[in-house]
Amino acid sequence: MCNEVRRTVALGQIREDFSQIRIPLRFPEGAPNLAPLESIRITDPTAIVRTAPEGAELVQRRWSWPGPGGKPVYNFRSDGREFTSGRCLIPVDGFFEFTDPPPSEGAPKKRKKEKWLFTKAGEDWFCIAGIWRTSEVGEAFTMLTMDPGPDVAPYHNRQVAVLDRSDWASWLDPAVPARTILKPLPAGTVEVTQVR
Repeated sequence: MCNEVRRTVALGQIREDFSQIRIPLRFPEGAPNLAPLESIRITDPTAIVRTAPEGAELVQRRWSWPGPGGKPVYNFRSDGREFTSGRCLIPVDGFFEFTDPPPSEGAPKKRKKEKWLFTKAGEDWFCIAGIWRTSEVGEAFTMLTMDPGPDVAPYHNRQVAVLDRSDWASWLDPAVPARTILKPLPAGTVEVTQVR
């Protein structure tokens, strides 16, 4: 499952793009210093956008909360669930998946996995659907997963829920049924690049 993402987009660009789709952002904890990050991993803090009484707010929170057995809950199956509270958007410009390298005669048995970067065609950045909650480590979020679309299926049997910009406001509204928003994107929507 997805355990690494990239976010190099600047805060000003995030604010501007949300404004263009009529979702003005507030910064209740002050505008964060969003340094470009080539690698964000489980337990790292990163930006999320969530609803608040005064509208949408951008805050930084930890990626994952401890599950019942102590393992981090960093991905969460969306299948058949409605998420009537705690919805959030996770701004990124790419997510990574890893695959076993093809067998090669004479190659060592233990070889590094191949690493693939998934980006959204024609867009500098995008949002993944998530949920947040308060846990023993404070407020934290997880990314929702679903069946893979045609661009991701050759690499993994699940994928994070990548949203079109036209669905961002709907995802932040818990009255909009999740099943109408969380759906695989058409072929050609996600671009794949091997990075290792």
